Amino acid sequence: MAQSKTRQIAVWTILALLVVGLVGFGSTGFNGNVRSLGSAGDKDISIQSYANTLRGQIEAFSQQIGSPLGFQQAQAIGLDAQVLSQLVTARTLDNEVARLGLSAGDQRIRDEIIGVDAFQGLDGKFDRALYADLLKRNGMTEAEFETGLREDLARSLLQAAIPGAVVPPEAGARAIAAFLGEKRVLTWAALGAGSLTAPLPAPTEADLKAHYEANPDAFTHPEERRITYAWITPDMIQDGVTVSDQDVRDLYDSRIADFVQPERRLVERLVYGTEAEAAAARARFDAGEADFEALVAERGLDLSDIDLGDVTEAELGAAGAGVFAGAAGDVVGPAMSDLGPALFRVNAVLAAQETGFEEAAPDLRNELANQRARRMISEMSESLTDFVAGGATIEDLAERTEMELGTITWAEGMAEGIAAYAPFREAAAAATPGAFPELVELDDGGVFVLRLDGIDPPALRPFDVVRAEVEAGWRAAATAAAVLARAETAATAIAGGASFEDQGLVPTTEAGLTRRDFVAGTPPDFLTRAFTLFPGQTAVLPDAGGAVLMRLDTILPADMADPAVAAEAQAVAARARSGIAQDILSAFSDGLRTRTEIVIDQAALNAVNARFQ
Repeated sequence: MAQSKTRQIAVWTILALLVVGLVGFGSTGFNGNVRSLGSAGDKDISIQSYANTLRGQIEAFSQQIGSPLGFQQAQAIGLDAQVLSQLVTARTLDNEVARLGLSAGDQRIRDEIIGVDAFQGLDGKFDRALYADLLKRNGMTEAEFETGLREDLARSLLQAAIPGAVVPPEAGARAIAAFLGEKRVLTWAALGAGSLTAPLPAPTEADLKAHYEANPDAFTHPEERRITYAWITPDMIQDGVTVSDQDVRDLYDSRIADFVQPERRLVERLVYGTEAEAAAARARFDAGEADFEALVAERGLDLSDIDLGDVTEAELGAAGAGVFAGAAGDVVGPAMSDLGPALFRVNAVLAAQETGFEEAAPDLRNELANQRARRMISEMSESLTDFVAGGATIEDLAERTEMELGTITWAEGMAEGIAAYAPFREAAAAATPGAFPELVELDDGGVFVLRLDGIDPPALRPFDVVRAEVEAGWRAAATAAAVLARAETAATAIAGGASFEDQGLVPTTEAGLTRRDFVAGTPPDFLTRAFTLFPGQTAVLPDAGGAVLMRLDTILPADMADPAVAAEAQAVAARARSGIAQDILSAFSDGLRTRTEIVIDQAALNAVNARFQ
């Protein structure tokens, strides 16, 4: 089975590479006298195979990263060297296969070729002319393609023989499964500031200054940029924009469906093939033999498959009147639908909604005014750009246009005022002293231009200025330390036989936890630490200003008869077998390469690479 699968993968891999693409190298081929990059023993390494494989790898990598990968980038990450090494290894194996006398028969080659979709015509059958044409357009002859396929099939026989000789490490796999399948029963409790039995003493001035000096990063202001700007947004000018009543009425009429909505229902529709089937289902429902969910399941459907969403009476056609006569929760029908006789369940009644013109008019008027203000700013942007290009300062722009002048001391994380706009934050972060001003558009249709007046580097704020912050930081640190000390004291007592309740704690017991579980309300390393303890042993972990105290109660060994544990052992064995087989194959291939004469024509390789650039 493993051999068959390996051989199939290898066959389709070479077919994909040999017919990859019909552009670039594939469409022109290499028509010079040199057709080989070198050799591995008696086997040539063809230029076309290298070109097709490299091109396929570049395309695959481009799809993976979501953008085109240039050849120079491919070289920078070693993609060309990787492809060449793969081909050298493959041809080294081909050389060994030939020495051993392994080969694939003609019938097998024929079966593989006629099964390739790319070689099939419109009738789904093998098309000899299409086969020849595709190979020609990829710079290959039929003989070359069939020889390559034969070699690949023979190579796959050699490669598949190695996994078949590897014995699964069952003992090791069972040991790993037993390790992963172990469980723990433990009790834990969270401690916070409320667990402290005495208030913290007031900090002394020395305490505060020590905390200030020990945590300078907490009291250092970030780099600040002093910026002058001029800006204009639609909101600034839309109050001066005139909008006629008729324009507002026209907009309202064009959106009447948004403002006047008829009564609707949230409905599910279960369709049957015949009226008799629908009637029989309704009878069973009425008799209490099957609820609506059971009827849906009998049809092989989920509720999501029959959900119509919110619909109007008209949209339900002939069934509309009956459905709209029902209340929420009612099952109606059978009634005819556009798909046939059906049962309908009403999930909710949505009352008709109507927003009159007078109620909607203010919002519509503001919307039209804003749209026109955006157009006005768009139209004035050209003249504003000309002002800037002509050397006008930001102050000149504010004086000669409707733009408003402002200043801001901006730092990373600030998002008030004009800094609420992402384009401004990006421009402020990128600005350099003396740079030429540039008009930038805002998300709401406004524009701005800024000037960087200066940069104040990060600096430690004076103690007197941040004294309140220092005291808050000291109290938080002192509270966390006191809670941790309280937890350690309780842990010692519990390890000595006291109960959680004796220590004033509310315990939670977790039964049957594995290494892969997660316990909400605990720090990330909670289970890792739990699996290092012996029964009766306690541990304390700091957690967000508080602490978590745990006691391991019981170690439960893995149940090797449990199907899940047995499956784990099989999976571990399979992964180990696959890894061992791959290592052996790599070692075997490396050994062959050291014993095989490998020649690479660097000039030919450079010529091929030059075609990619």
